[in-house]
Order: sequence, then C-alpha cells, then structure tokens
Amino acid sequence: MQKLKKIIFNKPLILSLWFGLSLFAVVKSVQIHDGVISTTHNNYIIYKHNFLNLIHQHSLFGPEPEYYFDLNHYGPVFGLVIAPFALLPDGIGVTLWVLFLAWSLYYAITKLPLTDFQKTVILLLNINSMMGSSGNVQVNPLIIALVLFSFIFIRNKQDFWAALMIVLGTAIKLYGVVGLAFFFFSDNKVKLILSLVFWSVVLFVLPMALSSPEFIIKTYHDWYPDLVAKNAANKIGSRAYVCVMGMISRIFNIPNFPTLAVLIPGMILFALSLVRIKYWRNLQYQLLLVASTLIFSIIFSSSSEPPTYIIAFIGVSIWFVNLDRPITGYERFLIVFALVLTNFSPSDLFPRYLRVNYVLPYYLNVLPCLMIWLKIVYEMLTREFKNFPEETKWALATAKTA
Repeated sequence: MQKLKKIIFNKPLILSLWFGLSLFAVVKSVQIHDGVISTTHNNYIIYKHNFLNLIHQHSLFGPEPEYYFDLNHYGPVFGLVIAPFALLPDGIGVTLWVLFLAWSLYYAITKLPLTDFQKTVILLLNINSMMGSSGNVQVNPLIIALVLFSFIFIRNKQDFWAALMIVLGTAIKLYGVVGLAFFFFSDNKVKLILSLVFWSVVLFVLPMALSSPEFIIKTYHDWYPDLVAKNAANKIGSRAYVCVMGMISRIFNIPNFPTLAVLIPGMILFALSLVRIKYWRNLQYQLLLVASTLIFSIIFSSSSEPPTYIIAFIGVSIWFVNLDRPITGYERFLIVFALVLTNFSPSDLFPRYLRVNYVLPYYLNVLPCLMIWLKIVYEMLTREFKNFPEETKWALATAKTA
C-alpha cells in the first residue's frame, strides 16, 4: 500500500502529467505548412485579435468572420496580457500561452499555505481538468491563479499586490472580482481599498498607451452591452449556462426559470458563512472560504460552461485536502462523485452515451459541486476550527502514514 501511494503521489510524475498532457492537448491544433507554424484553434485567434484590434483601434466586440467564429468578450487589459504571445507565430504563441497558463496555476497552488503533500493532491485531482482546459485554450487557469494570489498576498500582508491580482483578474474576466471575498482577512483594509483604487486607475489608463484614451473609453462603454447580450444568449441553448439555474431549468423543463430565485438564496448563504468573525484568522476557515468562493463563482454564473469548471474543481480540491481526517463516508462519496461527474464527464474517460444523453442535456456536472458547496457552507457555520501553527489536522495524520 505504501509503495502504491508513493507511485500515485510521485511529484515528478504528477508534474510531468500536468505539463505534458497540457502540451499534448494543444499541439493537436498546431500545424506546419510551407515552413509556417500556425494553429487552427479558434479561441487563440480570438485572443490574438483582442490585441490586434486594440492597437489598430478596431472594435473588440464585433464579429470578424474572416478570422474567427464566435465573439470576443474580453476587455482591453487582456490585450496587454496576450500581447507577448500574439506577436509570435500562431503555432508557437498558442503553445507557449497554454504552458504559461498551466505554469501560472501550478505556481499559485505551490504558494498556498498547505503542506507539499496537500499541494500534490490538488495537482493530481486536477490533471484531467487542466488537460481539458488546455485543449480548449481557456484563460481560466490564469483567473484561478489570480484569485488564489489575491488570497495569498492578503494572508502575507501584501495588500498592495493583492489589489493588483483582484483588479487584473476582474479586468480580464469578471470572475476575478471574487477575490474581494478575502477582504475580511486583511489586517489593513484601508490600504487594500486605496490599492484597489490605484490599480483600477493604472489598468484603465495602461491600454491607452497602445491605442488612445477615446478608444479605451468607448471600449468600456461597449463592453457592458456585450456582456448583457452574451448573458441573454447563454439562456437560449448555447453551450454556456451550465449552472445551478440551468440545471434546474433543464431537469424540470422550465425554459424561463427565474435566475434570482436561486441566485439570491445562494448569495445569502455565501454571506452567512462569513459571520463567524472569531475564525477570520484561522487558516482552515480561510481555506474553506477560498474553496467556497471558487465553486460559488461558477455554479451560480450564467456564463459557465464545461471547461470553466476547472475553477470550481480547484475549489473542490482545496476543500478536500482541508477536511478533518479521517473523512466520513459522505465526504468520500462527494469527492468521488465530483471526480466522476464534474471532472471526467466532459472527457473520453466517461461513457459517451451517458455524457450525451444525460450529463450534457441536464447539466448534471453541476450537481456534485452544488452538494460540496452546501457542505462547505455548513462546515463554515458549524465546524469548530482548531489552530495549528502551520499544518492542519489532516496533514498531521498523513505525515504519520507517510
């Protein structure tokens, strides 16, 4: 049994799979023709033209069928992020972009206040979702990294840099705003607020250096109706709307299910889980909030789609390693249920018949995350947290069996 554990939790092997499978997933879209390295991946072409349209002052949100299908929904700050990759040949740019995303999430996980074994478990649990995200060339791993770093910097009393993570994540994709949930853990809330204002101004002005003030102001003016239109489109049969509201709508065949009927109770539960002020400095409590925030931001978002669930599953993984040991039978069921239905169902590792006829039509990959999120809220409201200098009770238990 110990030999099997050493094989399964072998960090070099896990890192090889983490980066190797991500590389494998993206190189399938790379092609070489007459010495030109290019990519057929639509998402990357959209990202690239965010930068090109920024510098040429063309609308970031209009259709460009001559280059790509679908629409860009990222703001002008994203053009600065993708710029170093967009300047390269497409095949090289998309490959380095995916590796950068894989590295950014890996690096953020390694900086979490957890033991090396706990971090290794998180990486292991998310290899499949990381590969899926890489195959879709999604920006989600970077968004997770920014959210995690907002927590890490606040915990390390580096509010100035935490504010940058929050503002940057929000400017790229609105999911990043959830980093504000860690505001209550700050020892210098005034500094954090002032830093948020400072970085908001800096990141608003910075893209003007590549375009013009007038264009950037107009772009932000156009961004809001673009997101409203995208949100409306999500509800009428697109690949998105993979959320609690969408799942209820599909299962019970309620086409116009009111979003607020679920979203408001969800927000109330999320807010209630923060009322235990005496535990705001407790690491286990803080990590549960990190897990809750990552899951909540996805399962209650009308813009969520299957690849987005890497964000939620990182939250699931943080919850799992933060459990008191030994875990209960119900907790064991929840993590297995989430692995099967949320993590593996979008991939070929899951039976196609079940995926096509049940999971995708009814958005069943949401269900395990919802159950785990409710469990997290319950834990945050009822669990008696004990303070350990650097390790959780779970880490101590695993150390004895290592």
